Amino acid sequence: MLTLAPSVVEAVVGGLLRGVDVDEGPTSEQVLVLEALATHLWGRPDLDVRSVTRLKASEVASVLAGEDVRAVFHELHLTLEACRHPQSPAQVAAVQEYAEILGVDSEDLKIFRDLVQGGVEMAKRDYQRFLSNNMRQRSEPGLSDPNLSRPFREAQLSDLFGTLAEYGPGTLGRAYLSFYERFGLSLPGTESSSNDSFFVAHDMTHTIAGLSTTPEAELALSAFQFGMNNNAVNRAALLASLVVHEAGFAVPSHLKRSESGLLARPAAAKLFANELSRGNQCRSDFSLVDHFALAHHPISEVRAEFGVLPPNIQSDRHHWW
Repeated sequence: MLTLAPSVVEAVVGGLLRGVDVDEGPTSEQVLVLEALATHLWGRPDLDVRSVTRLKASEVASVLAGEDVRAVFHELHLTLEACRHPQSPAQVAAVQEYAEILGVDSEDLKIFRDLVQGGVEMAKRDYQRFLSNNMRQRSEPGLSDPNLSRPFREAQLSDLFGTLAEYGPGTLGRAYLSFYERFGLSLPGTESSSNDSFFVAHDMTHTIAGLSTTPEAELALSAFQFGMNNNAVNRAALLASLVVHEAGFAVPSHLKRSESGLLARPAAAKLFANELSRGNQCRSDFSLVDHFALAHHPISEVRAEFGVLPPNIQSDRHHWW
């Protein structure tokens, strides 16, 4: 969970601040995102993040004893790392130092290290290998059988979607189909792709969370998932999204382009922090449950079951509720 004891919030912010205080100091974007985290995730709008006491990695380690909370620190440090443009060896080295002392190991360490040491092409290859594995891990339960040939997968999906269409208004199944209509997307299985089962789970998560398909919302969705459950799969999902929508040095095959510096926009940084908080308030993680087994239930009941709260603003282009 991302909730911190009030007594350690300032220490965590101080560690994150020192962890980006490299080269000429933290960038304006890094400070903006850190301020958004302090305000909207931890409820400390009074905190002047520029003036908090900066903590070394060993000092952070003495404050954060648990493995989970150390992983949270690292992922937020990773988020701030991705917000430095251009990326620098000093920033990568700082994240590596904190990770080693906190006992955290993750894919991002290699990807960003190779980015500054070997260049963009090497980092892209790292990312594509990592992304392929992560998308398999995030596949819809029951649809990820690698032994099914494409025609059988397409027929399976067609039958399932036909069943969803029979459910009444207000059900999860009908809302899921409406998601594709609203945003002009093709249903999984209608285009040549080996990632249909990933998109089913991903778009069911969009539907239940009530997040749209803007770049800001895609990044916020990965934050929401990390807030629900900071397990290895969701940490990898956050990394995948940060590379595409913030660091901007790689793009998966299903997207036309990547983004760079997305969180430099105050509204995007606020959305990111708010969705971290909203995901953190969920009772359990719904991103990889059997969504088809829930599809006949009213979406309001599904959201209530998992504790999905309405977004603060429901009528902006980043949400649909």
